[in-house]
Amino acid sequence: MKSDDLSPGIDRRTLALNLILLPFLSTTLPSSPIKAQTTPNAPLASWNEGAAKQAILDFVRATTDQGSSKFLPAEDRIATFDQDGTLWVEHPIYTQVTYCLDRVSTLAAEKPELKGIEPFKTVLSGDREAMAKLSMHDLETILAATLTGMPVEEFEADVKNWLDTAKHPRWKRLYTELTYQPMIEVLQYLRTNGFKTYIATGGGQDFVRVYSQRVYGIPPEQVVGSMGGTKFGYDKDGKPFLTKEPKLLLNDDKAGKPEGIHLMIGRRPNAAFGNSDGDREMLEYTGAGDGARLMMLVLHDDAAREYAYGPARGLPDSKFGTFTAALDDEAKKNGWTVISMKNDWNRVFTFE
Repeated sequence: MKSDDLSPGIDRRTLALNLILLPFLSTTLPSSPIKAQTTPNAPLASWNEGAAKQAILDFVRATTDQGSSKFLPAEDRIATFDQDGTLWVEHPIYTQVTYCLDRVSTLAAEKPELKGIEPFKTVLSGDREAMAKLSMHDLETILAATLTGMPVEEFEADVKNWLDTAKHPRWKRLYTELTYQPMIEVLQYLRTNGFKTYIATGGGQDFVRVYSQRVYGIPPEQVVGSMGGTKFGYDKDGKPFLTKEPKLLLNDDKAGKPEGIHLMIGRRPNAAFGNSDGDREMLEYTGAGDGARLMMLVLHDDAAREYAYGPARGLPDSKFGTFTAALDDEAKKNGWTVISMKNDWNRVFTFE
């Protein structure tokens, strides 16, 4: 059964931690503004004219113009991006959670006895109300049973196969088609101007690495995510391989994001993009550096084209991608740019 239209009552931080415990599971620059181009081939073509688009253009101009006091050598140009809710859709439930729940039917086919055991029985029933009431312990049980002990190559192949067929319940499109076109343009624009783009996600690092190159143009070695341990061993023919283990190495959410950035990248970003309270510390860490800085948050305020949730600015509350009033206040205080999906983007997806 497909469970992608479910929203179990769990918060992002706890979920990110458990996904990896069971891993198989701006300040506006004081420069004269650039007149943005509007032709289809111009940078940021899916962005409406406004402060958000101009902030990106000004930042790139200041950091790449050798005559600028804020010029950055190419090796220092680092930009980090949250994934869920910043680069692709995170509602009604995180994509990786959907993947894990969908694997229950595969597991039950291999172990029929699970069909009568909770919480597998509930997941297999298709009863959405009952599934929404599953506890964190229930989810941990599901994650452990479906994902623990898989060799790395087997996990990667399984995720790829799932992404090739699984579709979002609202748009009936592959999840990899539900990336935000304006953000894809930002990635491309920064790379064109010598920036190295990284993903810094609370989701599973190995999960995102399966598709990051083809979907975002970001190679797997530039994905920083919540990560679990692996164990080296040999198969029956003596070939070495790695098995994923339920051992937490990094919970790449909240304070874990700057920690992971330091461990995996070794440089403080000059630009950081997020959308929720889980990205706060990454933006704070980015903004604490010297020189030109760009910190941006995507606000989901477009229920017609995507979703509307906050609860900042009177939007509905959400357990996924929570954007609180406190975060909004900090953005205003620190000069971070809040991107309005409704007002700043003239389209959300490529297929529009």
